[in-house]
Amino acid sequence: MADVTTLQSRFTTLKAEVGKVLVGQDDMLHRLLLGLLAGGHVLLEGVPGLAKTLVVRTLADALDGTFSRIQFTPDMLPGDVVGTQIYNPREGSYTVKKGPVFGNFILADEINRAPAKVQAALLEAMQERQVTLGDSTFKLTEPFLVLATQNPIEQEGTYPLPEAQLDRFMLKIKVGYPTKDDEIKIIDRMAGSGSEPTASKVMTIDEIMSAREVVRKVFVDDKVKRYAVDVVAATRDPKASGLAALAPLIDNGASPRASIALVKVAKAQALLSGRDYISPHDVKTIAHDVLRHRVLVSYEAEAQGKTTDHVIAQILENVPVP
Repeated sequence: MADVTTLQSRFTTLKAEVGKVLVGQDDMLHRLLLGLLAGGHVLLEGVPGLAKTLVVRTLADALDGTFSRIQFTPDMLPGDVVGTQIYNPREGSYTVKKGPVFGNFILADEINRAPAKVQAALLEAMQERQVTLGDSTFKLTEPFLVLATQNPIEQEGTYPLPEAQLDRFMLKIKVGYPTKDDEIKIIDRMAGSGSEPTASKVMTIDEIMSAREVVRKVFVDDKVKRYAVDVVAATRDPKASGLAALAPLIDNGASPRASIALVKVAKAQALLSGRDYISPHDVKTIAHDVLRHRVLVSYEAEAQGKTTDHVIAQILENVPVP
């Protein structure tokens, strides 16, 4: 329990450091930390100007690791992300030029602007934690965390991520507008007379890796495991879960990868709450972020104005809690 309390304090310090730059958006920052602790990649979705890029860059500033920013564009090639082999005619040999994916924290800005080959190159690195260039395979250093952003309102010149690739992200966070009071603070901070604030490094890579080890040891009762599986199973077969009304609204449910992610992120949620065990409430708290990109709603649902979040909310209300 001492480890949990200490780590909770350290991550509170990290939040405060990022808070020197970021105004509001505490929920977004909290979920980024869940991804960091659970070792899963995060997709941030929101309209331009909501500090998606700023929060990722500031979080990287506060952590003692290498940071790469990749601005995705329609004319990119896979080599622009993972790197390439360069031929030296004088020596008749190839040398490897590593791409920006070789880092601890990768900001994939506007990932849906890149064509399928580029997305696949990045997502392969995300899944396998390695990159193959020519006949050589290079392991990516841990922690390796991809924090991707996408704009949901712009359709021209974009390539939406296929469901199978979306599934590689542990969390999908929807970013909303700040409150009026927060927006006034943003103006004061960013358009005031003083210089723009920056974050200092307050946590090392070793601390992050140690924190992940503690997260893995967080206790999960069998009843909570069963609850997590019941929630995911209800997205596949609503009728069997007593939710027949939802059946026409769902085309495809979540895979076992969602169950694994639910438990992993719930463990991180428990740690940030100062506990060494997870509760059903932890699962409910993070269920929307884990499931919203893994459940595909039908045309009928769209016609009724029902979103994935509506379906998940109905499931969480009706699946019995242990």
